[in-house]
Amino acid sequence: MGAYKFLEEIWRKKQSETMRFLLRMRAWEYRQLSAIHRVQHPTRPDKARRMGYKAKQGYVIFRVRVRRGGRKRPNSKGIVYGKPKHQGIHLKAVRNLRSVAEERIGRRAGNLRVLNSYWVAQDSTYKWFEVILIDPSHNAIRNDPRINWIVSGKHKHRELRGLTSAGRKYRGIGKGSKFSHTTPSRRATWKRHQMLSLRRYR
Repeated sequence: MGAYKFLEEIWRKKQSETMRFLLRMRAWEYRQLSAIHRVQHPTRPDKARRMGYKAKQGYVIFRVRVRRGGRKRPNSKGIVYGKPKHQGIHLKAVRNLRSVAEERIGRRAGNLRVLNSYWVAQDSTYKWFEVILIDPSHNAIRNDPRINWIVSGKHKHRELRGLTSAGRKYRGIGKGSKFSHTTPSRRATWKRHQMLSLRRYR
């Protein structure tokens, strides 16, 4: 078993005594740090490499803290004086917290491009994600044919438009019979179904 495979197997067993201790200590450490901070090396090298990370110039990793849970409406005693439709107090967002983390660092580091992200720790209040970012103006990136697609202007703020892995997940985009209503997007499918196309030779 290679080193990366070994790491992958360890991270699969998060309930083991070793991992429970490690995750508890890491959560304590991360709580002392700011909500967004840069890390020199990925906490999970195997996962980072699967997400596209390379230990070379132009690749950056930030750890982002996001508060867990949905939004609670500020209604006194939970009473909504209106229609039953609006009586929900605990609101659950459509987006996942990983995409929220990507958005926050994407806004903070506007000169970088968000490639991907992964979970590293959580406690009762927060979740921490490490986000892989790429510097599109670095020559090491611009000259690398495997990654220089991200230099193009069309990939600015991918995370804000739901184009990253986490974004595509909450948009419900995938391949196969179950995804006919979400591909290429919900709005495009709705529009296609609403339009009556009467071609001349049909």
